[in-house]
Amino acid sequence: MKILIATANVNKFRELLHILPSKLKNGTPIEYMSLSGFKGIVLPPETGNTLEDNAEIKAVYAARETGLPAISDDTGLEVQALNGAPGVHTARYAGEYADADDNNRKLLAALDGKLLPARAASFRTVACLATPQGRVQIFDGKLDGFIGFGYKGENGFGYDPIFLVGNSKKTLAEMTETEKNQISHRAKAFKKLAKHLILLKTK
Repeated sequence: MKILIATANVNKFRELLHILPSKLKNGTPIEYMSLSGFKGIVLPPETGNTLEDNAEIKAVYAARETGLPAISDDTGLEVQALNGAPGVHTARYAGEYADADDNNRKLLAALDGKLLPARAASFRTVACLATPQGRVQIFDGKLDGFIGFGYKGENGFGYDPIFLVGNSKKTLAEMTETEKNQISHRAKAFKKLAKHLILLKTK
């Protein structure tokens, strides 16, 4: 059975391959596709007001356009001292065409001078599973921690190098993929989704 992971982010696609099941409950193997296998399909803009809206917009569109069950997600980094920002604008925090480094630098600058207790933050992921028939299911996951004072670690992507996990002194980017997939917000959301994914029908 083919299932589309509706993302153009290669790192995210690879990460999810380590979390999602390889078979349906009836034993049918699952083949995961990426958007790179479908020419001309570009995900619609994330115009929703919430993470739930954005995840659903992408998954529903991808399922309709490809005829395959599709999964997508949206992740928000919510910093208490910034009243929950960047939140739904996490991916575009430093501007529409900003990259991860731009976003990280803007966030560090916004928290300049604040001690660790005032840098509390949470990563929240909302994952969506949509079928071509129009069925939609939403799952969420959360990881609490703090924004560090600089870059640490070479693994991961996005805000991983500046996000300190829980009360540890380790960022997500300092963790191995296995460690990260045991505790991350995205892993929590997609592990919930995976339990429903294996129940999909092949016909």
